[in-house]
Amino acid sequence: MPFIECVASREIYRNRWLVIREDDIRRPDGSLGIYAVVDKPTYALVMPYDGSRFRLVEQFRYPLGARRWEFPQGSAPDLVDAEPTRLAERELREETGLRATSFEALGQLDVAAGMSSQRGWVFLATGIAEGESDREHEEQDMRSEWFSREDVEQMMRTGVIVDAQSIAAYGLFLLRER
Repeated sequence: MPFIECVASREIYRNRWLVIREDDIRRPDGSLGIYAVVDKPTYALVMPYDGSRFRLVEQFRYPLGARRWEFPQGSAPDLVDAEPTRLAERELREETGLRATSFEALGQLDVAAGMSSQRGWVFLATGIAEGESDREHEEQDMRSEWFSREDVEQMMRTGVIVDAQSIAAYGLFLLRER
């Protein structure tokens, strides 16, 4: 038996971006419980890098009620079955207008494994060319800027960048350099 066995599942809510379900579970000792799960499609996080600078985006994050700097990232209901690299290319172009000649997969991240099935791929994008962004309507307040590595690290140290995926992605970037 798996550590926790699902004995029944019901969908509580659905929209094109996510599904919330509630599962009745049985633990290894036989006791019963309930587990709520947010199912979301795989996302791509892109670290656009020109050799000395990274491109970040800033946008209002409604659940937090605050603006946040982070690496471009997202999912797309119309690309659920697409290769992660294709999603990364789209997110980069959409949010920043940038194109890249190379997308190197640095690793995979779980968003919030205690409550969500969503996973993401981290890509280092190089061979950068500027272009026009093609943002979704929800991203109309987004802005995008280049920052030196030193500035990105300082933004993380001082709490300007607090996005867990962006910080984890930067850790994967640093491991790549070793």
